[in-house]
Amino acid sequence: MSEITVQPLPTTPKECQTRGWEEIDIVLVSGDAYVDHPSFGIALIGRLLEAKGYRVAILPQPRYDQETDFRRFGRPRLFFGITSGNLDSIVANYSSNGKVRDLDAYSPGGSPWRTEIRDKTNRYRPDRSVLVYANLARRAFPETPILLGGIESSLRRFVHFDYKQNRLRGSHLSDAKADLLVYGMAERAIVQAAQFLNGGHPLEGIAGTCVRLSEAEMVAFELDCAEKNQILVRLPGWDEIQADSRRFMQAERIIDRYARSRADRVLVQKQQSAWIVQYPPAEPLTSLEMDQLYELDFSRRPHPSTPDIPAYKMIKNSVTVVRGCYGNCSFCAITRHQGPRITSRTVDSVVAEVDQISSRPEFDGTITDLGGPTANLFATRCAIGSCPKHDCLYPKICKNLIFNEHLFLELLDRVADLSRVKHLFVSSGLRLELLLQTPKLLEKLIRDHTPGNLKIAPEHTEADILALMHKEGHDRLVSFVELFRKISKKLQKKAGLTPYIISAHPGCTEEHTRSMVKKMRRLGLSVRQFQDFTPTPGTLSTAMYVSGRHRDKDSPIKVARNQSDRARQRRIIERQFSGKSNPDKMVRSAAKPRRKKGKFQKR
Repeated sequence: MSEITVQPLPTTPKECQTRGWEEIDIVLVSGDAYVDHPSFGIALIGRLLEAKGYRVAILPQPRYDQETDFRRFGRPRLFFGITSGNLDSIVANYSSNGKVRDLDAYSPGGSPWRTEIRDKTNRYRPDRSVLVYANLARRAFPETPILLGGIESSLRRFVHFDYKQNRLRGSHLSDAKADLLVYGMAERAIVQAAQFLNGGHPLEGIAGTCVRLSEAEMVAFELDCAEKNQILVRLPGWDEIQADSRRFMQAERIIDRYARSRADRVLVQKQQSAWIVQYPPAEPLTSLEMDQLYELDFSRRPHPSTPDIPAYKMIKNSVTVVRGCYGNCSFCAITRHQGPRITSRTVDSVVAEVDQISSRPEFDGTITDLGGPTANLFATRCAIGSCPKHDCLYPKICKNLIFNEHLFLELLDRVADLSRVKHLFVSSGLRLELLLQTPKLLEKLIRDHTPGNLKIAPEHTEADILALMHKEGHDRLVSFVELFRKISKKLQKKAGLTPYIISAHPGCTEEHTRSMVKKMRRLGLSVRQFQDFTPTPGTLSTAMYVSGRHRDKDSPIKVARNQSDRARQRRIIERQFSGKSNPDKMVRSAAKPRRKKGKFQKR
């Protein structure tokens, strides 16, 4: 469809009237400003539901001092769908040192404040946005179903650690008293939920969702599962975890194992006054389905009411080509949220999207990224189809992981050959151990598709810490640096490397940090991009932080929890490299952990 005819989804009653709508089926609420671009989850889900025939309105960044904004469209016929936006609201609002952020890239003008008055009610995005919005939606229309989704709720679906409050909290579903929580990539689950509600059916048994049950309902549910031979897996519950923080590690380890295995198991966890039931995960989209999703009509612009959104400027000419991650790094929740299976779009679909982008009058000739969580997982697959472990890169690359270097090279060539594309970059993360297996791809990236330095994420150098992080050994970094410089010399390019490092990760001491600095300097690498570890929800690193236990062995590990201990590790890095990094600057995705000052309080 021509871009001129593509209008954003409505955000006001007047826009609904223009479409001839007298009633809204679904209102999607977001902590972000509305950008009708497929890199923004609310736009992707909204357009999908629209394509299924539903009348969808967007309520972006509503005021939360009263429920007036939630009455804007009248009562939704089916449900409110609530998300914090592309980021967890705590990560969006606070730096890795717990300081209030002065920049919100997903808000108008990049300011987190509606006015110059820095009062908590003047923020565009409240802390724990999903809980705040759910409460207001319930007050506005008590009988309307409330569905939670997005990164914030997905990773807070069980008992979790809140680094801003420095304590454990119950499931978002329980705290919000919502009707359903959609976890992971939501397309299949949200469409099925809409179909169930449209048909008057209860929201039960939907893959990729969690429901909340009372004690009596849980007894009946267990009997029903027994009759169906459905296996239940009980996680340590709220009371058990409060009594012994090691039980939190046990719970997170079970969640992680079943998230990777994708087994047909129902996970249940007792909260303070309810049970959380997690149905098995939804099947990932096929390549064809992912193509169709990203080929839906988008205006690819911010809503006209809020044109100045910094995040849009960064991604407007980027294209998603791959989903999922095999990596399973301890500090990253991508595998738990997007899943351990890789789905890649077809080359034809990606080329068609870039052709559409490049035909727009404002296109400046540069495609800023062809990527996803890990760009060079594009077109990889498993030779045996799948396995319960889904741990394909650690401690070494699985022999069954098949690379398709040729297809990635074809993708780059076909996009670069489009007449209006002058520059094509791959800016998403790249796994260096995979690049060692694909030297032709690495050479092409260095020669043609790297903006400035190539960014890599070894995260550390010390064997003990890398094992806790579930990352490849330091020898892989050494081999990669040698290969990178060999290729750069051959190409006569003055290409450099920018390594990303996590300081004060659980288990890391000052001695580890000093040794890491020495090894980086020995390799000729300057560490200017680093971040203090912060325990965000949904990772095994956070479980290590809370419990003080090794992720695999349950043995005690040292954890730098107080401000001074972490600051000392940071200063070791800063003193050794020119140009101090700013640890308060957000340089990672929402799924990556950030640091919280203060001592862990068990409540």
